[in-house]
Amino acid sequence: MTPTREHDERNDVFARPSVRERRVLADALRTETVGGMVLLAAAVVALLWANTPLNELYDRVRDFHFGIPALGLDLSVEHWASDGLLTIFFFVAGIELKRELVVGELRRPAAAALPVVAAICGMAVPALFYVAVNAAGGGEMHGWAVPMATDIAFALGVLAVIGTNLPSGIRAFLLTLAIVDDLGAIIVIAIFYTSTLNMWALAGALAGLVVFYVLHQRLRLRGWYYYMPLALAIWALMYNSGVHATIAGVAMGMLLRVTTRSGEKESPAERIEHLVRPVSAGVAVPLFALFAAGVSVSGSALSEAARQPEALGVVAGLYAGKLIGIFGGTYLAARFTRARLSSDLTWADVAGVAMLAGIGFTVSLLVTELAFTDPETTEHVKAAVLIGSLLSALTACVILKFRDAKYRRMWEEETLDEDGDGIPDLDQREEAELAARAAREAAAAKGDGTWVSRDR
Repeated sequence: MTPTREHDERNDVFARPSVRERRVLADALRTETVGGMVLLAAAVVALLWANTPLNELYDRVRDFHFGIPALGLDLSVEHWASDGLLTIFFFVAGIELKRELVVGELRRPAAAALPVVAAICGMAVPALFYVAVNAAGGGEMHGWAVPMATDIAFALGVLAVIGTNLPSGIRAFLLTLAIVDDLGAIIVIAIFYTSTLNMWALAGALAGLVVFYVLHQRLRLRGWYYYMPLALAIWALMYNSGVHATIAGVAMGMLLRVTTRSGEKESPAERIEHLVRPVSAGVAVPLFALFAAGVSVSGSALSEAARQPEALGVVAGLYAGKLIGIFGGTYLAARFTRARLSSDLTWADVAGVAMLAGIGFTVSLLVTELAFTDPETTEHVKAAVLIGSLLSALTACVILKFRDAKYRRMWEEETLDEDGDGIPDLDQREEAELAARAAREAAAAKGDGTWVSRDR
């Protein structure tokens, strides 16, 4: 049987997503793009602040402790940012992951295989680069996970600055890579960067998550005043358990319902994500960057970092490892499965996205703080994260800029609205085609005497 055109497009690399997926994608990326620009600004402020005569003030503010010592929560500003504010970021990541697995593209194994393979290769190869460099140079192996991450907000902020109009298919692929990367980071942090466990605190956190599930899924309570105190208690217990506190955010995000019920216009997860995502992208992540990215970038500091295998492994992993991993994973999946590159694009586009994924800023900085205890090594590896991300961003910009005219034509086609009704003409045509196809299938089924379910 000859495959239909629709079947071919669903297996294309960087194919245009469905109408519903494009709308969800546009809403998410709009916020992440603005947040990415704020994140860029915060990183620049941190670097300037830490490399001027005000650097002592920066250190005092970053190291200032406050909290509730009786609850084991007497933390520095830096740790409140990484363990507290980043929980909001991972909460949104949990919602995204749940939605993609239940109602998004990742629910279909055929559609999920390609970005998942590319993302796994894009995590494994950078880690191997780090291990190889440090095995040769006698460095610490504990930082192997630092170059694994992709920072979607930072990447979109870079795209916004250079003005590249990536079509929705490429943006969807990049977002899926980042979601799978986040899942990988969650697993790595939970398994490999948990040194000691307080079983009573962990049991309390798990009990809190059960209560969260019952209130949300069974009793269907909606008031924020039920969930906010419970969320804070779960977070505090998770922090005291020894498991990184951001795991609490992921768990709560994944407990939210992502499907709609009768009478609902949007699911609870979608409604909550609309409220929380701007806080995550515009406040939580930039503030984390402000207190994590302030490293010395003087000539002497950079020369010291260049001699450290840990720093060299991170730069190599982010810059070369991500490119080889994602490009190679995509090629292998397209070569040995039914997936193929979209006819509108070339392998240069895959290379551009692979380089863009080498921007590992936020989660890479977080893993750096977890992996190293020596302050000097931590500073050098943070500098390496910035350098690797910068090199990846610059190379990606060059590659993608060469293709910008093509991207602009594709973007204009996707967003054309000749009748001025606020809905792109392409979406209207696709919805009409889907409705007509459904009507034909229903008519054919009835003609064959086959009963057609209304809930199909």
